[in-house]
Amino acid sequence: MWRTKRSTVDGYFLAGKNITWWPVGASLFASNIGSGHFIGLAGSGAAAGIGAIAYEWNGMLMVLLLGWVFLPIYIASGVTTMPEYLQRRFGGRRTQIFIAVLSLFIYIFTKISVDIYAGALFIQLALKWNIYLAVVLLLVITALYTIAGGLAAVIYTDAAQTAVMLAGALTLMGFSFAEVGGWNALMEGYHNAIPSVRVPNSTCGIPRDDAFHIFRDPVTSDLPWPGVIVGMTIPSMWYWCSDQVIVQRSLAAKTLTHAKGGSLTASYLKVLPFFMIMLPGMISRILYTDEVACTDPQLCEQVCGNAVGCSDIAYGKLVMELLPSGLRGLMMAVMIAALMSSLTSIFNSSSTIFTMDLWKTFRSQASEWELMIVGRVFVLVLIVLSVLWIPIVQASQGGQLFIYIQSISNYLQPPVSVIFLCGCFWKRANEKGAFWGLVIGLTVGVIRMILDFVYPAPLCFEKDERPAVLRYIHYLYFSMLLSFITLIVVVVISLTTEEPRPEQISRLTWFTRFDPVETKEQVFTLEPTITDLQTSNNQQTPETEVTHNEPDSTSSQSTLISAIYWLCGMERRRNGDVVDPPVDEQVICSLEEKPHLRLIVNINLIICMSVAVFIIGYWA
Repeated sequence: MWRTKRSTVDGYFLAGKNITWWPVGASLFASNIGSGHFIGLAGSGAAAGIGAIAYEWNGMLMVLLLGWVFLPIYIASGVTTMPEYLQRRFGGRRTQIFIAVLSLFIYIFTKISVDIYAGALFIQLALKWNIYLAVVLLLVITALYTIAGGLAAVIYTDAAQTAVMLAGALTLMGFSFAEVGGWNALMEGYHNAIPSVRVPNSTCGIPRDDAFHIFRDPVTSDLPWPGVIVGMTIPSMWYWCSDQVIVQRSLAAKTLTHAKGGSLTASYLKVLPFFMIMLPGMISRILYTDEVACTDPQLCEQVCGNAVGCSDIAYGKLVMELLPSGLRGLMMAVMIAALMSSLTSIFNSSSTIFTMDLWKTFRSQASEWELMIVGRVFVLVLIVLSVLWIPIVQASQGGQLFIYIQSISNYLQPPVSVIFLCGCFWKRANEKGAFWGLVIGLTVGVIRMILDFVYPAPLCFEKDERPAVLRYIHYLYFSMLLSFITLIVVVVISLTTEEPRPEQISRLTWFTRFDPVETKEQVFTLEPTITDLQTSNNQQTPETEVTHNEPDSTSSQSTLISAIYWLCGMERRRNGDVVDPPVDEQVICSLEEKPHLRLIVNINLIICMSVAVFIIGYWA
């Protein structure tokens, strides 16, 4: 934390752009695999077999797409945040503000509250604490080092926590396979894991016939295969290729080659959740069938306090019943590491978006000092909002936490994916097309999301009386439909309105990423952008710096305030202090790679893609 200069925008939000490939890769993996994954993936495995692992293996390919296709465009454009990229690419502020607000909503609904709930659920199971006490304690620790340390602290703690997660989860995997009797016993035992108390004359509690297949019936199954191939890929592309949480880690890399190396590391690690999270969840159903697979609402209420189903306790149950006390402590550390690594990543990225895209828009004269304060305070606001959403997460989607996350994602993320795709790969896309595509796409998505909350999926013994749009259009098919609607709107409006200006194309699309970098004189003739922030602040006169920044530090300060400044690495500048010279924009935006290193990462790209295609094909 102390190694990076946390009193500047680049230092706090992008870790000084000085991170090597292995912490980037470990941080990508740790940001993605939160406690929601441990609880949710294991729960989905217990409830419905391996189908949900398709999300993980899809992610293997998408994170490679980030490194080789999207990241060169983002680096060439020299942006700090994803909404800022859209502002440069399309011009105007409304698309940027729209995406910034939407991103914060998505973080609260599908990431922060889910991870907090999952971590607290585990602590409640292990320590018998009140769920809200567990939440508050976790959040205090997590917020402390995110607020103080910025992205550098987050990335290095992520790297350490990845090691803890892998060690603990692989240990538990070994114990569970030993207990169940090996691979063949798992394959046979899962189909026989039927709870003793069942609702008569119903399919409740009977494992699916296609439990060990990823590609399932296109009409009647829980995860239809055309939806898995196309409908799943579109929101996954948003998450891996244009979500601030993920892209921010890659933008902090030293060079493009290091960023690609980080993508490869994360992709290789994504093979593991199947073995270390999902299969143990299925084993948990075999070992503790009556509790994990319960179907009777009254019994489920007694077992886990959730009448909808108890599959989400599968992983925690395994930890508490199988492991000796020392290793149980290790698994507590794993769950807390998973929770904290995800939360810190989201807190840091959310505060980046709020500060740079929302606050900076309405306070264009804000100094770096003010932005640093706002970024840290916003983390606290986010925490309060997320805690308030937890009860709704608890009640959703048949007790399958992972499916709750994915269904919400399929209603909100496809329009954003389409906008980024058009921006990066179609020069003719303009601001009006992007904005109205977003508005119409999201309106349709939000209507479906509200219907989902108003008409929850019926339990297995109840008749399905939901509206036809919910009953017959699976959320993965809806994702495809939503993407198509958004694309049509973007194309039609872009073609019938004015073309983008040359400065909205240069270095901002795949085809123009190697255009020469504009000089500073040219940049300042455009609307000032966020990457110019440091330079413009540094070019202020001493008088303006004192008026905008903060009270002169010679004035008396309380000891407490001084301690907070010191903890946050925020140096007060005195009148006449020497500030760092601006970094050359050409260095920041460089796409140069050393030929031998580029060859190594490209060979690894082919190997990694082959592994992904093989495992998907094998389990299809």
